[in-house]
Amino acid sequence: MRQDNQIRVVLLDDHGLFRAILARFLASEPDVEIVSECDTSSEALETLSGSIVDVVLLDFDLGSERGSDFITAARKAGYRGHFLIVASAPDVNSAVGLKLGASGVFLKSEAPDRLLRAIRLVADGDIWVDHRVIQMLADQVVTREPQSNGAGLNGALEEREHQVLRGILAGLTNKKIGDTLGLTESSVKNVVQRLFGKAGVKKRSQLVRVALEGSRGLSPATRNTDNRKNNPSDLKVIA
Repeated sequence: MRQDNQIRVVLLDDHGLFRAILARFLASEPDVEIVSECDTSSEALETLSGSIVDVVLLDFDLGSERGSDFITAARKAGYRGHFLIVASAPDVNSAVGLKLGASGVFLKSEAPDRLLRAIRLVADGDIWVDHRVIQMLADQVVTREPQSNGAGLNGALEEREHQVLRGILAGLTNKKIGDTLGLTESSVKNVVQRLFGKAGVKKRSQLVRVALEGSRGLSPATRNTDNRKNNPSDLKVIA
């Protein structure tokens, strides 16, 4: 938890020009402090060990190094801040980063002002995932086979829960999900509450993380069934 309104950022990217331009842009914001600009994982780990850092802005493809190795090493070293992956394009690495605990995936093709919004949300403990990454991951999430070891959720998802989960992953409000599925908003809320119970969470943002991580077996049941608060503002997945 940050003690003031300042967001302390470390940049980890092996492209020097991009890193320098990004650092200059972010440093112009009064609430952002660039703690360090790093081109290697070892340099970033050294910075984290001696400085207070709220967000690491991380290029997941660091040439010969892997972003997944950096996240794992940083957590083992005691870093408790947030990671925001900055990617050139949506790919399977995004899922790997989220499963390791990254708080979001931001695409380099997006506008600079959206990056600022993403950093501020992530620094406050929310999740930012670009809608193109969501589209790439959603089918993987909802078609994943149920885990056979009995861990996690109490069974696979029913068809209606599957449909509502897809809407949540797309960043839709309960009302919009209801309009799409021909359900009342209260009916959607009831399904969302069941999803919360199965995932063991209390917020939509937590449910999204569980689904994208795939850590608790969120998956649809075989299709033999009938054809903070629960508030859309809790969900900071960007659609």
